[in-house]
Amino acid sequence: MTKITAAQVKELRDKTSVGMMDAKKALVAADGDMQKAIDELREKGVAKAAKKSSRIAAEGLAAVKVADNRAVLLEVNSETDFVASNDKFKQLVSDLATTIVENNPNDLAAALKLPIAGADTVEAAITNLTAVIGEKITLRRFQVVEKNDNQVFGSYLHNGGKVAALVVLDGADGDTAHDVAMHVAAINPEYLSREQVPDSVLKHERQVFTEETLNEGKPEKIVPKIVEGRLNKYLAEISLADQDFVKDPDQTVSQFVAAKGGKLVSFERYQVGEGIEKRQENFVDEVMGQIK
Repeated sequence: MTKITAAQVKELRDKTSVGMMDAKKALVAADGDMQKAIDELREKGVAKAAKKSSRIAAEGLAAVKVADNRAVLLEVNSETDFVASNDKFKQLVSDLATTIVENNPNDLAAALKLPIAGADTVEAAITNLTAVIGEKITLRRFQVVEKNDNQVFGSYLHNGGKVAALVVLDGADGDTAHDVAMHVAAINPEYLSREQVPDSVLKHERQVFTEETLNEGKPEKIVPKIVEGRLNKYLAEISLADQDFVKDPDQTVSQFVAAKGGKLVSFERYQVGEGIEKRQENFVDEVMGQIK
């Protein structure tokens, strides 16, 4: 039987981040062959990763990657915030962003099949890191955005990637676009402009404001005017173009961009974990869950 040295164990641990005993066992089973040992750990890792598929991954990072006239905004989830700060996790997020922006897949299913550095596919890379780190990791969503040569991208990451925003402006410059992206990250507009708000939303809000105003006992003849005033205020709160610019509340975002020679084109915003229902557990249940 081939003698396994401490140096070999260290090398395997450095390459896979597994425990010392797991590394030694894999090397013994592979008769000292490093690649076979890695494959052995990967195969076991796939089985371990499958058991984690039912866990809730609501932490993680959002990221933006720009490549010429194309950019991608994506979200990669983990189970805990601790893992989201892991260097290997951060590298995976970066690699995924690069792969997606270069290949422009149509959807998540296509993205998972893309080849990526260090693994056969994106799906395999995620599975491998799931096995190494011991937490469920998922590529939750992404959005590829394209612009023309007269337009500029602006991006902003808040708190290291807990919120990410991507903006496209027609004209202006990168600094202006960056400031608008920062505003989007902070204020979270729902629509680019009031013209994009669906009629169904306007109808609903107008009805709510009407009932609210009538219940306040306002004279019926002035109710329509009050309702329109409240509706305009509501639209200014949810529309990026009409919102007070976060760095200068004396002007709207559209006024700020226009002063720089530009025009708003589009925006995207991801907040990590939004829309994911996190499992609520008390401490006792959490401990018992680890024992099972």
